[in-house]
Amino acid sequence: MHSLAQLRAGTLAGITRLDLACGLTEFPREIFDLADSLEVLNLSGNALRSLPEDLHRLIRLRVLFCSDNLFTELPVCVGRCEALTMVGFKANRIEQVPGQALPPLLRWLILTDNCISELPTELGQRPYLQKLMLAGNRLQRLPESLRDCHRLELIRIAANQLTELPEWLLALPSLTWLAYAGNPLETEADAAALEATASIPWSQVRLEQQLGEGASGVIHRAAWSRPGQPDTQVAVKLYKGEMTSDGSPLHEMNACITAGIHPNLICVEGRIVDHPQHTNGLVMQLIEPSYRNLAALPSLASCSRDIYANDTRFTADVALRIARGIASVAEHLHRQGITHGDLYGHNILWDEHGDCLLGDFGAASFHALEDNTESRALQRIEVRAFGVLLGELLERIDLGLSEELRVQWEALQQRCCQPDVLARPGFSEIVRVLQEVITAH
Repeated sequence: MHSLAQLRAGTLAGITRLDLACGLTEFPREIFDLADSLEVLNLSGNALRSLPEDLHRLIRLRVLFCSDNLFTELPVCVGRCEALTMVGFKANRIEQVPGQALPPLLRWLILTDNCISELPTELGQRPYLQKLMLAGNRLQRLPESLRDCHRLELIRIAANQLTELPEWLLALPSLTWLAYAGNPLETEADAAALEATASIPWSQVRLEQQLGEGASGVIHRAAWSRPGQPDTQVAVKLYKGEMTSDGSPLHEMNACITAGIHPNLICVEGRIVDHPQHTNGLVMQLIEPSYRNLAALPSLASCSRDIYANDTRFTADVALRIARGIASVAEHLHRQGITHGDLYGHNILWDEHGDCLLGDFGAASFHALEDNTESRALQRIEVRAFGVLLGELLERIDLGLSEELRVQWEALQQRCCQPDVLARPGFSEIVRVLQEVITAH
């Protein structure tokens, strides 16, 4: 984090990224002194209500973050920044989004947790749009112009007021990750599954070290003390109350419970009750330390693609085992009426044998159990996410990949990613194909 004193003293000359969070109520004009180099400007966590009309003087600016401020309108000056590709105004008070406020090269737009009831037609006239984060607003519909955004891969529209998913949305050729929980259109979670979940009193749980923290909550290692039984080592996830980029943490918890039991899911032991701050939480299976994340989150540059460590390599056997495990658990979820919404390498834990677990249900949504055009389309959108994963695994196989196996793998990957959504295979077929490949291999 930089300081205003550094900026005013001129010691930041030549930097490409500036982070300022110091209670700003006005845009510091000294930022323009960095115009020849500045590419990323982060003014999140201030008290700004406006930006200067001549913001376009920052000719190299590619990324602008202004989350957690006091904007009530997306500033029109943002749209005049010709190099700008990523715009983030999460958790403001934005009600209006003028079409002129959308820069021509817009690739990634974050307007999560605002007060937006309508979006401009111009949004669909941004041909590079790839990632669109709109959870936690008041949207009743999406602009039909979005049907022309053929590069759009990820859209978060959870916790709005949408009563239907437009047919054109479910037919977008590149759509891969979709979250829509918490809208009137969504099918309810399985009440019986929620009621059948064990209630675990907070007094039985003793938190130990923190294992991780995400947008929706904090995970701790913990000891679970049941009367008359030895302590059990578990993981406890305590959910935060605020809206995340994916949607509501409460919906995530319900999806985790409804998902049920599968070898490639983290087992839920029960739901915490009687927390002194009324915090929602789950007690879950503690994962062996031999498991690690398959990938890291996408970067600003990769946008919708995970980042893999350079030394992440697999044998063909291990890659096949991972692929089959994830296809199997996705098939299981779809049978429960759940789309994961975030089927990504960074949400997969794996070990050296190819055993794997799919986690993070923050973007999960419920759909009808009956087989109809909408449920098939929702499932086939997730199949494309699996196709992306297949491609990433294939790129990293360095042992045991025969030419025959490569041809089979590439053929399946292409079928999963073809632009005709309903022509993609379902996960039942994918599991069968992978099992046949494993057997032959």
